[in-house]
Amino acid sequence: MNGTGSADAGARFSVDLLEHGGPLRGEPQALDARLFIQLQCFTGCLDTAPVIEAVRTAGLDAVVYASLGDPRGIGVLVLAEDPEELTGAARRTLAASPFAALDPIPDLTMTGRTYSSGREPDLSDWLLDKPRRNALSPANLWAIWYPLRRLGSFQQLPREEQGRVLGEHATVGRAYGEAGAAHDIRLECHGLDRHDNEFVLGIVGPRLYPLSKLIKDMRATRQTSEFIQSMGPFFIGRVLYQTPLTDQRSA
Repeated sequence: MNGTGSADAGARFSVDLLEHGGPLRGEPQALDARLFIQLQCFTGCLDTAPVIEAVRTAGLDAVVYASLGDPRGIGVLVLAEDPEELTGAARRTLAASPFAALDPIPDLTMTGRTYSSGREPDLSDWLLDKPRRNALSPANLWAIWYPLRRLGSFQQLPREEQGRVLGEHATVGRAYGEAGAAHDIRLECHGLDRHDNEFVLGIVGPRLYPLSKLIKDMRATRQTSEFIQSMGPFFIGRVLYQTPLTDQRSA
């Protein structure tokens, strides 16, 4: 194995489809579960009430946003453990009235899945519950969603150097989270994005300004300043509706 953890030429590649976390009570954590999260955006919406009602009665874990950048624009975020829900119940909802009268904006469609780094102390919470809490919390009234792609040179760094780069980036986000100003929803989207992006980020919080300031402060980190190839397009939304968190998911 080389410094990046890739297999040497001729070595047999081992497929691992599990998510891994840090040790829990001395035992390694592994889970074959994750959330798939998709944002679909539309324009031409002159009345948001029917949209909210359609999403509310669909039985989805979902958020409806009013677009900051389009006075007729809306976004619908759907969260599901089974991706077939995105092509099933969510598709049926978004293809029927009142959405059928709206114009979709495919360039703002973002799809990703939650993932682990191998160090999470509570793997199930990280993959399934925390993203729901962040997206569906009534306190988080604003959101900025965007895709990004890293330069290939990041993958050529030794693992230890990658860890330092990501650690600096995480320190900034953690400070905003501890202050209650902004929380992130991190998704991988390899093979799920029409523009070949690698990640989708959702930054959510009670007020819009701290979300913008967090993104600005991230620009000074080494990851963003040296290793990001592209970011955006950005969708900025104000929450109109959130599926209520159940007691189990908000625990």
